[in-house]
Amino acid sequence: MKQLLILLFNLFIISGIFAQELPQKFSLQEAINYALENNRNIKNADLSILAAERQVWETTARGLPQITGKVDYNFNVIRAFDPEPGDVFGFIFPKHQLTPSVTLNQLIFDGGYIVGLQSNKVFLDISKNAKDKTVNTIETNVISAYNNALLTKESIEITKNNIKVLSDNLDETRKIFENGLTEEEDVEQLQLTLSNLENNLRSLETLSEISKGYLKILMGLEQNETIELADTLESLVVENISLNLISDTHSVSNNIDYKIAANDTESKRLEYKLEKSEQLPKVNAFLNSNYLGISESFGNYFKAEQEWFFTTTTGVSITFPIFTSFGRKAKRQRAKIEWDKAKNSLIDTENQLAIEFRNAKNEYQLAIDTYANKQKNLALAEKIEKKNTIKFKEGIASSFDLRQAQTQLYSSQQEYLQSIIDVINKKANLKNLLNLN
Repeated sequence: MKQLLILLFNLFIISGIFAQELPQKFSLQEAINYALENNRNIKNADLSILAAERQVWETTARGLPQITGKVDYNFNVIRAFDPEPGDVFGFIFPKHQLTPSVTLNQLIFDGGYIVGLQSNKVFLDISKNAKDKTVNTIETNVISAYNNALLTKESIEITKNNIKVLSDNLDETRKIFENGLTEEEDVEQLQLTLSNLENNLRSLETLSEISKGYLKILMGLEQNETIELADTLESLVVENISLNLISDTHSVSNNIDYKIAANDTESKRLEYKLEKSEQLPKVNAFLNSNYLGISESFGNYFKAEQEWFFTTTTGVSITFPIFTSFGRKAKRQRAKIEWDKAKNSLIDTENQLAIEFRNAKNEYQLAIDTYANKQKNLALAEKIEKKNTIKFKEGIASSFDLRQAQTQLYSSQQEYLQSIIDVINKKANLKNLLNLN
């Protein structure tokens, strides 16, 4: 029983170690979801929205009742004369004077405050649109980084397979050469091709770590964490061919850049309205209550017999501009100019986005067509390479012909993988423009 418990304990420890070392596996969608929760830029965008909400309340609170407390203390170090006890001048020129007070202020009317309340929604929308822009950018970048890492991973697998096949061919050709049935150049051509493949493999293995590292940064993972890619390019390309995206019509107003430009236009309009409101009077009401205590000794303030005089004052203050040497007029004119500029920028943004929509749809369609073409070309390149391999073994084709067919195959393999990447990335770019989830 004791040995069994020790064995179970050791197994538990070992399983814990292996569990810690097991890499995290992510599909593309899982990587996107993880990034949307853990990416630091998105977290900062969420914090910016919280800050905007606090600023909205800060603006709102300016028009609500404000209560302030105040304590004034005066000590007359030197007086014109020292009054006798009970003398009226003792009240006018006290040695010590303490005045605690409480004041209630209430804004009655302020055009700027009304405009500020109207600006609250726009200000909050700006922060939310900034977050949506960040989310779209991060999602697009994660897709691109995941695809690049996946491209590197599958290129490594294909290159290893090509090296294995070529190594077998080289061993077989060496034996044929040793028997005097082929030329040395045939062996050298295969060696040259194999050397290039091995060098390419080393480069891809280095690139694999770099591409995963960039993906981990976007996902909010630490660099010492290990991840694996669960998807394959073949499965992703099937999911990302959607002709409805090309045929459907979409409103430019859904685009996040258009929304940001519209926000800017509205904020400039409100700034102009704010400057106009500065011509209106500002009305504030107040209520002030205070105690006045005078004494020839500071210690008397802590005695029950100290006399306090209580007063309450209320009133209204009205302020209005009379003449500012046309400074306010200049500010209104400048605000109107900025609003006109924002309206022009909004029109330009709308026209630019309409062009970008068409280009993105055309590029997505072209990527799909290119993928279909590269798929056919790869099948042909594989067929040609097999034929030339057979011909080479039979002595019909030269080593140069075989190497040319092999190079053509390797190039077709990479072009095929790249065409898949283009389909996925072009779709992501189109969805980003259309602001689709």
